[in-house]
Amino acid sequence: MRALQLVNPGKPLELREVAAPELGPVDVAVAVKAAGICRSDVHYRAGFPQVGPLPLTLGHEVAGVVAEVGAEVAGLSTGDRVCVHYQVGCGSCAHCTSDLGMFCADGKMIGNGRDGGYADRIVIPARNVIPVPDSVPLDQAAVMMCSSATSLHALRKGRLSPGESVAVFGAGGLGMSAIQLALIEGADRVFAVDINPTKLAAAAALGAIPIDANGDAVAALQANGGCDVTLDLVGSAGVMRHCLDSLAPLGRAVAVGLTPDTFPVGPYTDLVSGESELIGTSDHTAGEIVELLDLAAEGRFDVSRVVQQVIPLDVDAVNAAMDDLESFGDTLRTVIKPD
Repeated sequence: MRALQLVNPGKPLELREVAAPELGPVDVAVAVKAAGICRSDVHYRAGFPQVGPLPLTLGHEVAGVVAEVGAEVAGLSTGDRVCVHYQVGCGSCAHCTSDLGMFCADGKMIGNGRDGGYADRIVIPARNVIPVPDSVPLDQAAVMMCSSATSLHALRKGRLSPGESVAVFGAGGLGMSAIQLALIEGADRVFAVDINPTKLAAAAALGAIPIDANGDAVAALQANGGCDVTLDLVGSAGVMRHCLDSLAPLGRAVAVGLTPDTFPVGPYTDLVSGESELIGTSDHTAGEIVELLDLAAEGRFDVSRVVQQVIPLDVDAVNAAMDDLESFGDTLRTVIKPD
């Protein structure tokens, strides 16, 4: 089968013909119908954080149809529309049984520690497969597997309460989901901070107050009293610094994006004086994916405007889309459709 693989960090992905993965008794084979291109994939291609073993098929935002089920799998049938929870844990440890599989000592993420969905097919434990409601298109379900679910988890980690204000730094794929979800969770005001005017306009159309980061975004946010919750969806030490500086008293700054860089934090000036919190967030839970799919099926959550480009499983097209994402281009989310 075809697979787009990372062979050498810092180099473009390569199209390779690989053997179809073997199906175990508790596994499901999913024919990939949609795979989102995430900024994390761009980081992996660049070499941080390191993933592998290489060569590795990237892609952790995956949806498709069940092509085959293992001998011990119940409740799933060929042709079922499904999406894939990308954290594959052991299924039995305290973390896995608490829906915190991202912390499983034996866990591996698809497209990171095991082959992902930039391919014709993926094999995954049946416990990682979640049915997609008929009313939710598979391309939208795919991007919910990371950009939307991670945004929801970040807002939950930030303990957003109704009536509070949120600043979303980075109005890309995650940011567009975070804006909608913050409003669904009861935020009084949601600010979208970005340098790209096209993305700021898209954020405003979703109900956010746009803040041009080419100017002094921190001053603009503090002029509004500061924010109760700020999210760094970019993955930048400088942006995280702005997240802290933009907090209101008792505010919570949540680190979401990936970066190898560091920045100084003053225990008194940044944390003690305003009783501020700096919070890390890692991935999301399977339960949050189910919540998102229910919201989408009810018509309360819509990522149709996030999926702005659909491309085939073509190595040149995929690398070009990743290049655009790496350079902070206008496209919010690109989805690969192997068919």
